Amino acid sequence: MSIKIQLGCHLSFDLPAPTPMILLLNIHPTRVRDLDQPDHLTTIPPVAVETYADTFNNRCARVIAPAGRFTVTTEATLRDSGRADPIGTGALQHPVEDLPVDTLAFLLPSRYCDSDLLSEFAWSRFGNTPLGWHRVQAVCNFAHAHIAFGYQHSRPTRTAKETLEEGVGVCRDYTYLAIALCRSLNIPARYCTGYISDIGQQPPYAPMDFCAWMEVYLGDTWWVFDPRNNDTRYGRVLVARGRDAADVPLTHSFGPHQLREFKVWIDEAGAAATNAA
Repeated sequence: MSIKIQLGCHLSFDLPAPTPMILLLNIHPTRVRDLDQPDHLTTIPPVAVETYADTFNNRCARVIAPAGRFTVTTEATLRDSGRADPIGTGALQHPVEDLPVDTLAFLLPSRYCDSDLLSEFAWSRFGNTPLGWHRVQAVCNFAHAHIAFGYQHSRPTRTAKETLEEGVGVCRDYTYLAIALCRSLNIPARYCTGYISDIGQQPPYAPMDFCAWMEVYLGDTWWVFDPRNNDTRYGRVLVARGRDAADVPLTHSFGPHQLREFKVWIDEAGAAATNAA
């Protein structure tokens, strides 16, 4: 049965001077048809918002934020299938020579997914696991168990190799490590960011945040894997995808700024009050 989800975000910045910014806060084009109405960005003070699609077909917004306090908000109601992330345990792994050309970029090392430095470890750890879905799941199981989660461990420049060595991080780091290991094993993997709801989860609920997960290419399909949560999730809503977060920062400013407010929400319509109680 389909459900409706209310979601959005609210960010405020302090800027010492007028500053160009790029914002990736809108729902991904693949989900736009599910919106009850467009999820336009609103800003305080009002500024011109130029929208465009980047090289990964994400919806980007370009603004010049004025000096002082600058606030950006977007909210929407979205129709969702209400089903969990699909599972395809029989999905096969493609030989590299048979992969579609547009997947090959997701086999290569990137800024934070330094798969070239993890190849030896990946093959020694996972080389004897079954090909395809079960190999990817083994990678996710490892990342989920190896990393201790904590916002106090967050560091925006941490790479996959550093995550392996340090054993701490946030959802971004779990995802980097799993992506880099998959790429080392010749499995295309791409970075995703967006919303994950608490639908179907038991309280207490953690504070809402944007989340990271990955998609891997198996059996002619891109499949969702979430090494941070590594369980069944409902109400996952994509915002952007790329090679890693260097491609899809939620906000990028071309000058100094201080983030002063940050709020994210996603709830089944009518359930927000219940979850907050």
